[in-house]
Amino acid sequence: MVRKSVILGFLLTVLTTVIKAEDPYLFFTWKVTYGTISPLGVPQKAIMINDKFPGPNLNTTTNNNIVINVINNLDEPFLFTWSGMQHRKNSWQDGMPGTTCPIPPGKNFTYHFQAKDQIGSYFYYPSLGLQRAAGGFGGLRINSRALIPVPYPDPEDDYTVLIGDWYTKTHVALKDNLDSGRSIGRPEGVLINGKAGKPDGTGEPIFTMKPGKTYKYRICNVGLKMALNFRIQNHKIKLVELEGSHTLQNLYDSLDLHVGQCFGVLVTADQEPKDYYMVASTRFLKTVLTSTALLRYEGGKGAASPELPKPPVGWAWSLNQFRSFRWNLTASAARPNPQGSYHYGKINITRSIKLVNTVGKIEGKKLRYALSGVSHVETETPIKLAQYFGVADKVFKYDTIKDEPTKVDTSNILVQPNVLNIEHRSFVEIVFENQERTTQSWHLDGYSFFAVAVEPGKWTPAKRKNYNLLDAVYRHTIQVYPKCWGAILLTFDNCGMWNIRSEILEKRYLGQQLYVNVGPPELSQRDEYSFPANGLRCGIIKGLPDPQPPRDSL
Repeated sequence: MVRKSVILGFLLTVLTTVIKAEDPYLFFTWKVTYGTISPLGVPQKAIMINDKFPGPNLNTTTNNNIVINVINNLDEPFLFTWSGMQHRKNSWQDGMPGTTCPIPPGKNFTYHFQAKDQIGSYFYYPSLGLQRAAGGFGGLRINSRALIPVPYPDPEDDYTVLIGDWYTKTHVALKDNLDSGRSIGRPEGVLINGKAGKPDGTGEPIFTMKPGKTYKYRICNVGLKMALNFRIQNHKIKLVELEGSHTLQNLYDSLDLHVGQCFGVLVTADQEPKDYYMVASTRFLKTVLTSTALLRYEGGKGAASPELPKPPVGWAWSLNQFRSFRWNLTASAARPNPQGSYHYGKINITRSIKLVNTVGKIEGKKLRYALSGVSHVETETPIKLAQYFGVADKVFKYDTIKDEPTKVDTSNILVQPNVLNIEHRSFVEIVFENQERTTQSWHLDGYSFFAVAVEPGKWTPAKRKNYNLLDAVYRHTIQVYPKCWGAILLTFDNCGMWNIRSEILEKRYLGQQLYVNVGPPELSQRDEYSFPANGLRCGIIKGLPDPQPPRDSL
């Protein structure tokens, strides 16, 4: 007879092996509160995380598990979304109002997600209403595992730079403007890491650099409305990573970042040791808004020159820069799932969807934005939960828009939830056609895609001959300039309910978004995780039992 001590020893060994085999866990507690800030000289209410504005940098590594207990001390519901995180099989953690019930005031919710097969530069922000206009955002970086080489030497340090336009009105006042049918207008300024600097030589440096050393900067446009140009006085910028993909390492004098976009760049301290300005300026505005931040060489002497490098003019320059971005096909890093889809140019398109964005008015006066004639509205019961609990027919309808809209009538916008069904593992072409007079920025949750083209005019099937079918960057945003179109290709292999949205906040809030439902015929843990045990319930699903039969444990 085997002794109990032997059995217990064996079980302990197995348990230890399992624990060691699991990817690491990182635990955080974030308290969300209001605070007062004055970045443009006007005191205003901001959303703080652990008393910080911007919020803390979330620093992790590929495949780490992230557990964040969010305590909502605001007087309004709250949610975080993690822009660029793919949340494989786990749209429950995406933090969008279509997938997750808001955290009520005075309550908490614990997010649990994994940085599965990802590297790169991202950010998080509040996803409800106009809360992003009050802050609550921060940097999110996913480092490569030590065994996976990156295509450049380790930098001396790694810095996060959050740039964005800024309004002095509160997020509540801006929301009231939109609810009453008006626009939020133009921003009052630009912030760099929560501050607005002027080229007067004063202030403390935001970062310091050692002469001769190379640094990595992760730059994200966390603003509401405006594309921004980023540059560093007297320094070249080497692009090495774009939204999770290593790129060919071209040198630039400046970079255009559209709303929601993040770039990873290398900067070498190879100039005279003194101070220099980091500069961010609005694009495509007649009156340019500019902000600065000081960079200082260690041991350097001398103030930064007040003569700032000028931003480019016009969107043709920006389009040409977009075309210069190329995916580094030889770099070791996380690859798209399924493996082999990085040969995307050889995969047959199984479905083509054209999304036409327009602006119009309802009730004769209220401003609304739409996609293919439908202006999305959020529902009290998140559409993902309505689907899961078997009450979808009481909340929304599927496929209210066609893949190829025949005619978009801006005087007859349909205001309702906008949800598309997409077959699991289908290879899909999505064309964004921008009929407006302003530049768009589009984002897809849960995925990265191949941004194969942006061109003037209207899209036709003949335009496919102009696609980059070899080394388009695998990313999660694409900008589309006025009266232009943009095309993306991707395999919809990540089951769940995922948001496609304009990153221009007022356009998203007023309807320019939709959800795609990706799911196989039969649900199982192999394809999608079950509703989490700590999941919040709201709307008509309150008190309902879980309707799903037990799933397999694959």
